[in-house]
Amino acid sequence: MATLPVYRWRMAPDGLATRRQLRALGLRPGGQDVAAQLERPRRRRGRPLVAYLYRVDRARPVRPMTPGRAAALAAAMRARRTCPTCHRDAGYVISPTLGMCTPCAYPGQDAA
Repeated sequence: MATLPVYRWRMAPDGLATRRQLRALGLRPGGQDVAAQLERPRRRRGRPLVAYLYRVDRARPVRPMTPGRAAALAAAMRARRTCPTCHRDAGYVISPTLGMCTPCAYPGQDAA
């Protein structure tokens, strides 16, 4: 079993990038395997933080947003904002721990 090369923070060679760095370039890993890993030391004791690195030359362009995907994303976000109790759009994403909009959760209190 081959082990991945490990680089220290800010010491990775050119041609390797994290998922976020690829996304900033308009790219995605595109099914390729992880090429290396990056370790960032923690300020306190404990295991270092790890980020996986992918080869930029093998990365593929990000798929464009289609009208169907945009509609599905809008519907999902609308569902996250809709209160299951009063069925109104709360205007914010409803907390899963609360499970309903603030006026339904605390009916006796006025909004400040």
